[in-house]
Amino acid sequence: MKKVRIGTVVPGDHMEALLPEFVEMGYECFALNYHMEFGDKDLAAVLERLKKVTGGKPVEISSIGYYCNPLQNEEQLHTLEHFIDNAHLFGTDLVTTFAGALEGRPVEEAIPVYKKVFGELAKRAEAKGVRLAIENCPMDGVWNRTTCNIGFNPKAWEMMFCAVDSPAIGLEWEPAHQMIQLIDPIPQLEQWVGRIYHLHGKDAKIDWKRIREYGVFGAEEFVLSRTPGYGDTDWRDVFHVLYSSGFEGDLCVEGYHDPIFRDEWEIAGQLQALRYLKWCRGIPEK
Repeated sequence: MKKVRIGTVVPGDHMEALLPEFVEMGYECFALNYHMEFGDKDLAAVLERLKKVTGGKPVEISSIGYYCNPLQNEEQLHTLEHFIDNAHLFGTDLVTTFAGALEGRPVEEAIPVYKKVFGELAKRAEAKGVRLAIENCPMDGVWNRTTCNIGFNPKAWEMMFCAVDSPAIGLEWEPAHQMIQLIDPIPQLEQWVGRIYHLHGKDAKIDWKRIREYGVFGAEEFVLSRTPGYGDTDWRDVFHVLYSSGFEGDLCVEGYHDPIFRDEWEIAGQLQALRYLKWCRGIPEK
């Protein structure tokens, strides 16, 4: 049984400021991510930046991410293809992204376009030995009015995997994105773990009193994103499911969302998350 590695998400635009401190903390791997914009234009240039930041010392980049809407934005689609073609530069076979959407339209209407676009992306990924992991983030969309990602709900996953039946496409999963939909995350993890290629370490805290008083249509915020250890999820249960299923990937903390551990407290939150997740993992350090 391989140990699930615990890493953290590093926004590519802030690599110089964050990565050295994360390395010093003891994170075991890193997810290098870009959201909608890819200012560097060329991943070879990003690799050179990475080498300078680390002084040439090896660090494990477990995934590279480009979160975009490839169903509606051709430039973003070509950038995602660039990530697939060049993941090997970073020693990883995992590219994380969104499934895309037809903005403002229901999930079902996007499936034919998804089938065409991701059918070709799957072929490209298979040829390059790359896996695509679709994040389960709604991006403020709902089923009948999506924004840039249809891949946030298990009903959509069933439709997506039926439309494009390829092992090159799986999920990047975290409990918080399901909890904002009031989905119980652990049973879902048990059901879908075989299709989950990467996990984000982000939790949530649900305020049931506010739900009972104000409902869930946005009058009051009823769920907060939290650093692991401060939300409603017992991450020992997460590791139990992962180890029981033979999962051999990594779990990367996604910071920058906690209402307390952010900005000047971000590093403190990252350190707390690392310590907590290592404790939940339960495997002694060598």
